[in-house]
Amino acid sequence: MNVDFELYRIFYTVANHGNITKASEELNISQPAISKSIKNLEAQLGGQLFVRTKRGVLLTEEGKEFYTYIKQAIEYISNAENKFTELINLETGCIKIGISATLTKEFLLPFLEKFHALYPKINIQIVTNITTDLLPKLKNGLIDIIILNLTNQNYGNDIDIIKCKKINDCFIVNHNYKGLADKELSMSNLNDYPLILQIKGSNTRHFLDQVARENGVVLKPNIELASYTLVVEFAKIGLGIGYATKEYIKDQIKNKELYELKIKEKIPSRYIGIALSKNHLPNFSTKKLIEIITKEKS
Repeated sequence: MNVDFELYRIFYTVANHGNITKASEELNISQPAISKSIKNLEAQLGGQLFVRTKRGVLLTEEGKEFYTYIKQAIEYISNAENKFTELINLETGCIKIGISATLTKEFLLPFLEKFHALYPKINIQIVTNITTDLLPKLKNGLIDIIILNLTNQNYGNDIDIIKCKKINDCFIVNHNYKGLADKELSMSNLNDYPLILQIKGSNTRHFLDQVARENGVVLKPNIELASYTLVVEFAKIGLGIGYATKEYIKDQIKNKELYELKIKEKIPSRYIGIALSKNHLPNFSTKKLIEIITKEKS
């Protein structure tokens, strides 16, 4: 049976008021049109829904039973419409963001602050991990976006990438190795000193290893750390040569807590980006956050 939903809505309104005139006023439909709609619905259902009285209309016993179900359906639809309106108006919702702890601090926080000021009712969930562990979650719809350091690796045909901000990397030391900062070193020279890098599996390490291979070098770190922040901190206390992003350590370099090494081989710029699954449509909250981020991309 293929009944026009509008007939159910008219039935529901008439049943609520018990009066065609009042239903006509609420629905802004003429009384004859309402009466005709009720007759059409009764014809399609094959039974009488109302009986007329001097005071209005009353539900038949079958009509009462029918109304019980229609009332639930109409209210569910109304709730769905209200929820949808809340979502598109960003009055409710949730964003699940996959990101590293470093990018959360160094890149995302200002955007989250702006987003939260505009849409304080949106729940923000941060899932921190390396990109290789976050990608399956994105593809399965368990998180909405990943914010990551991009490499030229293939993320898959089911992933869209948005470039956001260009960044540049460098090798750093503290005052214990300050003499090295006055020299020009090749990447192969770096293996002559204690080398501090992030663990394999991180995008930063993947990028660096690829650059080194392209220059015929295999870097052999003495210390491998899961956290970018720890790489910087280990370099600051003189445990060796660290690999860091210039934009994140400009204050430490300015204050001479750290010194940038001159490397013969050019380390290309890279980008911070946003990864989205092509198989899952981003919700309104996610779209708005992406809009805020990409408005300031460079």
